[in-house]
Amino acid sequence: MAEETKKKALMVCLGNSCRSPIAEAVFQHTVNKMGVGYLWEVDSAGLAGWNVGNSPTHRALNTMKKHGLRYNNLGRQITKEDFNNFDFIFGMDQKNISDLKSMAPENCKAKIFLFGEFDPEGERIIRDPYFDNDERGFEKAYEQAVRCAKGFLEQLDKGNVK
Repeated sequence: MAEETKKKALMVCLGNSCRSPIAEAVFQHTVNKMGVGYLWEVDSAGLAGWNVGNSPTHRALNTMKKHGLRYNNLGRQITKEDFNNFDFIFGMDQKNISDLKSMAPENCKAKIFLFGEFDPEGERIIRDPYFDNDERGFEKAYEQAVRCAKGFLEQLDKGNVK
């Protein structure tokens, strides 16, 4: 399949150290399990540059490993080019969405969505576990990402994503 026919999804949170890397790994794992991983390019980025060049937090990596998700990307900050390079950009909370929409160039290619819009359980905000003292919040963010990835792909398949 030609490279330009791939769909591209970018997961975004504030720092690119926990929620967006987990969402990236879950989304990639989900499309791989569906047998369509070759049709997708998935990445993640942060609105802030604090974690550029760094791995996700050890608790995020532990959560991904626990669920058999592979992850070896390093943190990066979103760029203006991302808005025309990606088909879909998913923010993890309302502040992310507000920031993304204010950054987006006019008439950009990417469709910006709150990832939680696709949660069949209706949890619209992906849990931010960064300041937690344990790993429970990371597990919660993982569970939400699993539901949202599946929900989005089902809606896309049905032609319900506009």
